[in-house]
Amino acid sequence: MITQTIYAFGLLLVMFLPLERLFPGHRQKFFRREWGTDLLFFLGQFLLWNAPVVVALTLVYENIRVLPIHGLQDAIATQPIWLQFLEVILISDLLIYWAHRLSHSNRFLWRFHRVHHTSERIDWIAAYREHPFDNLYTRMVENLPLIVMGFPLHLLAGFAMFRGMWAVYIHSNVALTPGPLRYLIGAPRLHHWHHAITHSGRVNFANLSPLMDLMFGTFHDPGHMPRQYGVPDRVSHNYFAQLIEPFRPRKARGRQIQDALAQAHRAEPVVGRPMPTLGAGEVHANGTRMVGASPTPTWHAARGIGVLQNHRARR
Repeated sequence: MITQTIYAFGLLLVMFLPLERLFPGHRQKFFRREWGTDLLFFLGQFLLWNAPVVVALTLVYENIRVLPIHGLQDAIATQPIWLQFLEVILISDLLIYWAHRLSHSNRFLWRFHRVHHTSERIDWIAAYREHPFDNLYTRMVENLPLIVMGFPLHLLAGFAMFRGMWAVYIHSNVALTPGPLRYLIGAPRLHHWHHAITHSGRVNFANLSPLMDLMFGTFHDPGHMPRQYGVPDRVSHNYFAQLIEPFRPRKARGRQIQDALAQAHRAEPVVGRPMPTLGAGEVHANGTRMVGASPTPTWHAARGIGVLQNHRARR
């Protein structure tokens, strides 16, 4: 397993280091701040946290015939492989879109998904900053229904490898864009806006194709990379602290976030279509409920203390 991890790291490095050097979205050092933390997340996923996911999915696969849906499973088994592949893409993209969106609106899920959004520099290795429980949730959502429905395991395994590689690509610090095809196949810039500190994960939830964002009104592309990433409250970037943080009681937040957010929006002008808003009753990424289509005063008060000033000071 250690050898495979070394090979995987070397392959990703060979693929993405030249892209990030030749077509950088931001000028930043290779060994930038928090690189060591993201390396530990990478090692943790490959050496520890992926194994329980594989075991759980394998157990489900070995027992799917006990479910009373043999007719559906047999119908899928008789389909041509190209049709199965298209169905896997469509179903998994739909599931991932809503599961991702739920992880931003559900307070419990956000505790774990928030770890992924604490990265203040986004590049290929930042894609691996993911809490083990968030990783388990995502892998189950994108694979479990498809396994139960009876899609071939080799098809799901191959697609999972491609999806994982694509997830690394859309996090990479690469300014390449496929032009109009970005509406179909996406681009790093789109997912970078999902991580922008001023947008708090309200846009671009899709993993593979932005069609889901276009369909459900969360697509956002101002035509340039965001300037600041992360979450607007103070966090520890220590690997072990981030593993423990979701299990701690919510900390009291300060009352100065309105000024911080105002400064962020002045520093990050929004160009293009208006920002999508959460619906009435939905909960914002920080776990605060939305009333109507705009944040309540309680939401503003709960977001942190002078965080952007501290964010800049740390740089």
